[in-house]
Amino acid sequence: MKEALFWSQEAKAVRCELCPHHCLLSEGKSGICGARKSLEGKLFSLNYGAIAGMAVDPIEKKPLFHFYPGSRIFSIGTVGCNLHCPFCQNNGLSRFFDEFGGQSEKLEHLSPEELIDLVERTKSEPIIAYTYSEPVVWFEYVLETMQLARKKNIKNVLVTNGYIEEKPLEAWIPFVDAVNVDLKAFTEAGYKKLGGTLEPVKRTIQRLFEAKVHVEVTTLVVPGINDDLTEMEQLAAWLASLSPELPLHLSRYFPHHRYHAPSTSLDLLHRVKEIAKRFLFHVYLGNVVEDASTFCSQCGKLLIRREIYSVEVVGLQHGRCISCGKPLWGHYAD
Repeated sequence: MKEALFWSQEAKAVRCELCPHHCLLSEGKSGICGARKSLEGKLFSLNYGAIAGMAVDPIEKKPLFHFYPGSRIFSIGTVGCNLHCPFCQNNGLSRFFDEFGGQSEKLEHLSPEELIDLVERTKSEPIIAYTYSEPVVWFEYVLETMQLARKKNIKNVLVTNGYIEEKPLEAWIPFVDAVNVDLKAFTEAGYKKLGGTLEPVKRTIQRLFEAKVHVEVTTLVVPGINDDLTEMEQLAAWLASLSPELPLHLSRYFPHHRYHAPSTSLDLLHRVKEIAKRFLFHVYLGNVVEDASTFCSQCGKLLIRREIYSVEVVGLQHGRCISCGKPLWGHYAD
């Protein structure tokens, strides 16, 4: 447990200012995320250093397709989340505190220094992904670890729902190299079903993009939540207003947790992809077995061949198409 950042006192309560919920917490109460608690007039992080998942993954699993493709990335995660998606695929972690009555002190703990030492001794690229559950509610630990990683020339990747306030985001930005933001819907009605609002997530994506952080976006296409084709067209058009080169990953939903609608049909998923490709050059399907290769947006040459997690860079040299010379948006090993 560690005293949290970004909170203020209000009478006999504390106001968390980490995310747009702005939870007002009386003594002994935790926020919506479950991971931040009011104690003795202060706000504390309950999951500081608590490790719920750790593995070396293909970077494509995050998913990141335009950031050092083919790399093996050290992935780490904790417990808690500030949204309540009924179809959550990691609900054992995200709902650890409220639904499972979890006690984070019983989890393995690593200090930022211990984690960096472990990464340096592991057979992976010098990249850490903060993933599995929501890194926003692990804010203090992620910030301290990213700061140490930067000093060691280790890159930092966030896999996040983007539901964070502006000041905490600005504190993170200098240390973030790449991010995949889960843009869960493109209407306020859709986000209401998930316990959040749309505009803060859009603001996060735009600010990261403006700060020249490498950004990719994932949208899980869920029947009854965000499967309206007009909504998906608006989502793609908005991303294209930032850049038509920005990669979009459209993933197939399967019933899980508290949501039991039928799986996303492949026909719908392909129709959404066709719509998105009117606006964006790089659109990929996730949770399906099919070609996910990258092609030059100018001449159409195959640049990166992907078969599940088997990746081969075939048409790039110094980040440019070897046929026409157009740069491929992203970051690539020379």
